[in-house]
Amino acid sequence: MNVPQHIAIIMDGNGRWARNKGLPKIMGHRQGTETVKKIISAAIKFGVKYLTLYAFSAENWQRVKSEVKALFGLLDDFLSTQMQLFHENNVRLCIIGERERIETPLRKKIEQAEKDTIDNKSLMLNIALSYGARQEIVRAAKTLSELARKGTIEPSEIDEKLFSEYLYTKDCPDPDLLIRTSGQMRVSNFLLWQISYAEIYVTEKLWPDFNESDLKDAIEEYQKRERKFGK
Repeated sequence: MNVPQHIAIIMDGNGRWARNKGLPKIMGHRQGTETVKKIISAAIKFGVKYLTLYAFSAENWQRVKSEVKALFGLLDDFLSTQMQLFHENNVRLCIIGERERIETPLRKKIEQAEKDTIDNKSLMLNIALSYGARQEIVRAAKTLSELARKGTIEPSEIDEKLFSEYLYTKDCPDPDLLIRTSGQMRVSNFLLWQISYAEIYVTEKLWPDFNESDLKDAIEEYQKRERKFGK
């Protein structure tokens, strides 16, 4: 079976899900966290090796402070309660994004979780947090330009392969499949470099309602497509 090695997901629709049910927005985010747990298990079941979830964008810092605080509280709880799941399912956790903006206690907790799961091999779970693709590309460009300025590398050595090694996803292959929930037709500054040749699948399902069957549908649609990579 041609299962995508790397799936990236824009998890959209938590707020709308809550609004449709007359609930506070945080309840949508909380239910969305439950969906994350289910999709991690489903991805492992289907043989996916890399899963990248867009949890909090660099632009999301502009949201009201109470919502931002609640979102990071959910992440804190997630890390506290899911370590057993990670180890039982051999999941390696990696947080990608501008972690310098995250408060120190949570940042240390993230670093400890990454350290504790670094030898797990079944699934690499990337959670994009305080992440923006344009910011990631600029960061890589600045690093490479500084190396060139110091004479560590020659400008002529900079190619796509070397550039990719300075992105947050340097330990992963590019995504084969990009899924977006809630029906929105945009990529929202997510993995702009890495999704150059990803197959895109959009579903009307809101993220809290997305389930194993929906992930299977996306994979089956992917399997019907012929990937030519510009050839």
